[in-house]
Amino acid sequence: MIIVSACLAGIRCRYDEKDVVAKEVRSLVREGKALPVCPEQLGGLPTPRSPAEIVDGDGEDVLRERARVIDKEKRDVTEQFIKGARQVADLAKLVGARQAIFKSGSPSCGCGRIKGKGVPVKGNGVAAALLLREGIEVSEK
Repeated sequence: MIIVSACLAGIRCRYDEKDVVAKEVRSLVREGKALPVCPEQLGGLPTPRSPAEIVDGDGEDVLRERARVIDKEKRDVTEQFIKGARQVADLAKLVGARQAIFKSGSPSCGCGRIKGKGVPVKGNGVAAALLLREGIEVSEK
């Protein structure tokens, strides 16, 4: 089983309610080979919601309590991001996932690069960082 960003499967769970369908990801879900998840929704955030960015670091820094996740309205949504990441990690363990395909650039799902102060920066999102800690291979679309 593969964990995938729900938005890549066509589920309108992004902050702006748009989907960003990746046909191969949608096919994996339809074939029962992938489980779609949205860490931000699992953390209790609504859709639509204000866009958020990691401030002063990346997802690993958030997990180490060295950085925060702040939305456009200046609200601290760090706890929701951590809660959602933990929910995704628990689901990954439950289904025996060893791989995840996540949405690029996301403060939850980004792998290798996320947005910081409106521009791409090196780092992983909160959920991606936690899955990597758990030994799960994470790639992005």
